[in-house]
Amino acid sequence: MDYRTGRHVVYMLHAHLVFVTKYRRYVLSKPAIRDLRQIFAKVCRDFEAELIACDGEDDHVHLLVHYPPKVALSRLINCLKGVSSRLLRETRPEITGRYHKGTLWSPSYFAASCGGAPLSVIAEYVQSQREAVKGRSRVPPRPEGRGIPRGCL
Repeated sequence: MDYRTGRHVVYMLHAHLVFVTKYRRYVLSKPAIRDLRQIFAKVCRDFEAELIACDGEDDHVHLLVHYPPKVALSRLINCLKGVSSRLLRETRPEITGRYHKGTLWSPSYFAASCGGAPLSVIAEYVQSQREAVKGRSRVPPRPEGRGIPRGCL
């Protein structure tokens, strides 16, 4: 309740979510991610939440979600992953063969609170996921050593 106005205020929580495909298989095409946006938005509406941004690459998606505190984030995530896997299989039969034993998503997920960062920055990051940087490798560079040769200790 806002004591200055006497009205009830609904505060929304903000989360950055990342879902990875099972075994990081390259399953998701641009049309599949477009379909996932619609599916995720519908599931969010069912939870009185809002999908702010969604994008990704062939093996993962990023979402920026606003959700009310009464919603358990783990329950929202389970529904997002379960419903999207089932509906994507129905709407995109050409990618069903790339699922591993009928499973689209890895059982794990990444979730981070976004309260401290400007939401516009996070939304821009999520929306830029499909943009490929020329020369970018999917494998991160190997860290440089500390100057201690192996076998010296």
